[in-house]
Amino acid sequence: MTPGEHAPDPRGVRSPAEFLARLQALKDWSGLTYRELSARAEARGDVLPRSTVANMLSRTTLPREELLTAFVRACGTGPAGLERWRTARRELTERRGYGTEDPDPARGPAPEGPEETAPVHKASPAVETAPEAGPETAPDPETIPDPDPEPAPRPVWPTAPVPLPEASGPEAAGGARARIRLRPRRLLVPVVAVAALVFAGVSVVAFLRDGHTGHPPRTPTAPAAGDVRIRVVGTDLCLGERRGTRTGQIHQVPCAAAGVPLYALAEAGGGRWRIASDHPDYGAGCSGVPSGGRVPGVPYEDSECGDPTRIEEFSLEPYGTPVRGYRIVPAGSAPPGGCVTVVGDRAAAWSRLALAPCAPDAEGQLFDFDRRD
Repeated sequence: MTPGEHAPDPRGVRSPAEFLARLQALKDWSGLTYRELSARAEARGDVLPRSTVANMLSRTTLPREELLTAFVRACGTGPAGLERWRTARRELTERRGYGTEDPDPARGPAPEGPEETAPVHKASPAVETAPEAGPETAPDPETIPDPDPEPAPRPVWPTAPVPLPEASGPEAAGGARARIRLRPRRLLVPVVAVAALVFAGVSVVAFLRDGHTGHPPRTPTAPAAGDVRIRVVGTDLCLGERRGTRTGQIHQVPCAAAGVPLYALAEAGGGRWRIASDHPDYGAGCSGVPSGGRVPGVPYEDSECGDPTRIEEFSLEPYGTPVRGYRIVPAGSAPPGGCVTVVGDRAAAWSRLALAPCAPDAEGQLFDFDRRD
């Protein structure tokens, strides 16, 4: 949920459309994905399938009271907030006779489970509802950091695109050499050895400062439609999820162990791309940014495709001359100027990715789209 902001209040709504708009605002305020809402409800003993939440927010009729209760409780408003939502729904129903989301007999019951769609890795990613996962194996809390810390306070973002500076090369070796005064012959060998160590240390520092984390520079692979492995430039880390969790949070993981989920690029037109995901437990989905990118620090995550509150199209912008990598920039984010960023320890596995202001040096914001066989 957004720090310092009160939860949306349903009092005073005059129609089901206004009521549903407030419910959508409540989901945005919570900052939770469909997966997280479902998991929270399950922890409380409620039943709240992800597909049901999506259907509820896209309709124009009032939700059933038990569905409303599970949803509001999962969003975290507390008992007083829950009672306000129940009262507002009841008043709308009694005062104006508005219907609820009980299914129309002519159309059959509302879908509550997974829907069958076309395969995800085609010209455009599939839009489907992933099935609920079976029993899951919890990660070791002593070795795996918390995947979803609280969002960072809202920073002031630039309103204009950030200029892309020229890439700088390693420092000239000549300026880094230690000055060595001649010694007697018996000291010549140790002096030369010390000088060589100093020179090597300075070279390594210059190399790392140039944006390489111990890996030689390489020509990045330009985005192209098809199966890809998304690698963090300058590392042996690739994007993926922690299997056994429902959050959809994307982390950087060792490329040798990456593969949950499998990713693919699909052109969305106008120079934009969708990043499709294929999870072994949840099925097809899309990478995206929840809440329209309005909350800085919001996680970069995988979830079902087609959620209107998420940004699921990106500009993959080249950076540097020559190109050092590509930024993943949410299309239509509010405010603009945000980039998908590795946050926390950028050299460590399992550091999470989130939306952050695009940095002039693109530190932690450059990716390579290796072709995956």
